[in-house]
This record gives sequence, structure tokens and C-alpha cells, in this order.
Amino acid sequence: MEEVKQRTALAQIIRDRRAVKKHYTDKPVTEEVVLDLLNDAVWAPTHQLRQPWRFIFVSPDQKSDFAKKVAATYPEERQENREAYLNEPNAFLIVVMKKGENQKQYDENFGATACMIENFWLLAWEQQLGVVWKTNPHIYDEAVADLLHVAEDEKIVGFLHLGYFDQEPIIKKRTPAVEKFSRYES
Repeated sequence: MEEVKQRTALAQIIRDRRAVKKHYTDKPVTEEVVLDLLNDAVWAPTHQLRQPWRFIFVSPDQKSDFAKKVAATYPEERQENREAYLNEPNAFLIVVMKKGENQKQYDENFGATACMIENFWLLAWEQQLGVVWKTNPHIYDEAVADLLHVAEDEKIVGFLHLGYFDQEPIIKKRTPAVEKFSRYES
């Protein structure tokens, strides 16, 4: 019989965290809360302390206008659907990163930014603030980059959809690490 291991609080938060994609409450996500979470999240590992990220917050009162402008970058027949979709979360945090001077820096910057996003996500989960990291086609659209003043040497890593929730998403089973584990042997 397998021994049951006692999990730390951190391990439990990692296992409990879910992507919250809908069923948000009306509680507004404030800039103050987001900044507070980011002040801890930015302690992610980052090569040469480059901290390649920056953030654009779209508050609940700006969301409708923002959704309309982003939806306008889609073909006309999809704009209504995309606008409704972008109005579901309470707010957005757009994460932008410096691309770096070469492929190695790009990879390091993306890895660091992904770690920072996971930190933010875990911290938000503790406060019952739902997050989902979205990489929809609009993050690659030049018109959206222009709207957000993204420079040539930057990349939109994703839109973090934000909203408080009172209904946790279902737990989906993960593949045990042992099934994806191997050993190097010469």
C-alpha cells in the first residue's frame, strides 16, 4: 500500500489552482489588488534579473470599450461573438515581455514571464480571484499591439482574464510525473 504524503500548504495551493473561465461574480477587480499581487509575483526567477515583463491593466469601467476595440480586429462575422467573450471577465491584465536580443534571451524571457504569471495566478487563487491565461489570435494582431502601445521589441504573452468567483471549476486529473519520467543512461 502506498504511503500517503502530507502536503504543504504551497503544494496544496498548486494542486487546487484552476483556470476560472466563466461564472464570475460582480465584485470588481481593482487596480490596487492587482498591483499588490504583482508586487509578490515579480519575485519569479529571471535570468540576469532582466525582469522582462510589463503590465497593462484594463479595469472594469474600461472593459466594454476595450472589448469593442479588440473585437473590431476580427472578421465582421465574428466581432459580436468576440466582444461578448471579452466582456465576460471583470477585468484584464495584459502581460507584455521584452523579446530579447537573440533566441536564448527570448526563451529565458518567456520562461521568466511564465513563472511570474504562475506566481500571480497562485496568489490570486488564495484570494478567490479567478485567472485564466488566454492566448487568443488577437494577441498576435498588429492592431491590438498598436492599441496597447506594444513596441517592436516586445511581445504580448497573453491576456489574463480576471474575476472573482464563488463556484470552483472541476478538478481535472493530471498525468503522474512518473509516467513522463526517464533516466539518462550512457
